[in-house]
Amino acid sequence: MSPGSDDLEEPARTRLAALAAEMGEGGVEREDPARSVMAMLGDRWSPLLLLVLETGEWRHADLRRTAAALSAEQALSQRILTLKLRALERDGFVSRMVTDDVPPRVSYALTPLGRALVGELRRTISWLNERRGEIAAARRSYDELD
Repeated sequence: MSPGSDDLEEPARTRLAALAAEMGEGGVEREDPARSVMAMLGDRWSPLLLLVLETGEWRHADLRRTAAALSAEQALSQRILTLKLRALERDGFVSRMVTDDVPPRVSYALTPLGRALVGELRRTISWLNERRGEIAAARRSYDELD
């Protein structure tokens, strides 16, 4: 199970064993969705890009400007946007469309899987917003310990 688990009381050992089994089913490797998608949702740009793409299909430059305008950072490099979009596309959350025009027009949109993920993301954001005061109070309390 884990080092030190022999020192735990039986109920804790049982819960820890159940957690280990649950994690084993969902995957513990770096590339397993339970780890990689959760990490992606914790990064600075991916959740915002998903939320913007929820509004419709976007061209690369427009998506970059809009995401930057909506973020606290107010800047999103083309390189980072491209990397984030490729990762979202790889996981099946975003589709990339290229036209036969000259020059080609590239646009991005959510897939059905991406729409489902945004629904879960919105539920998490709502939960966090409902508890904003509790979180702020906990932070203040913690910071006063220093």
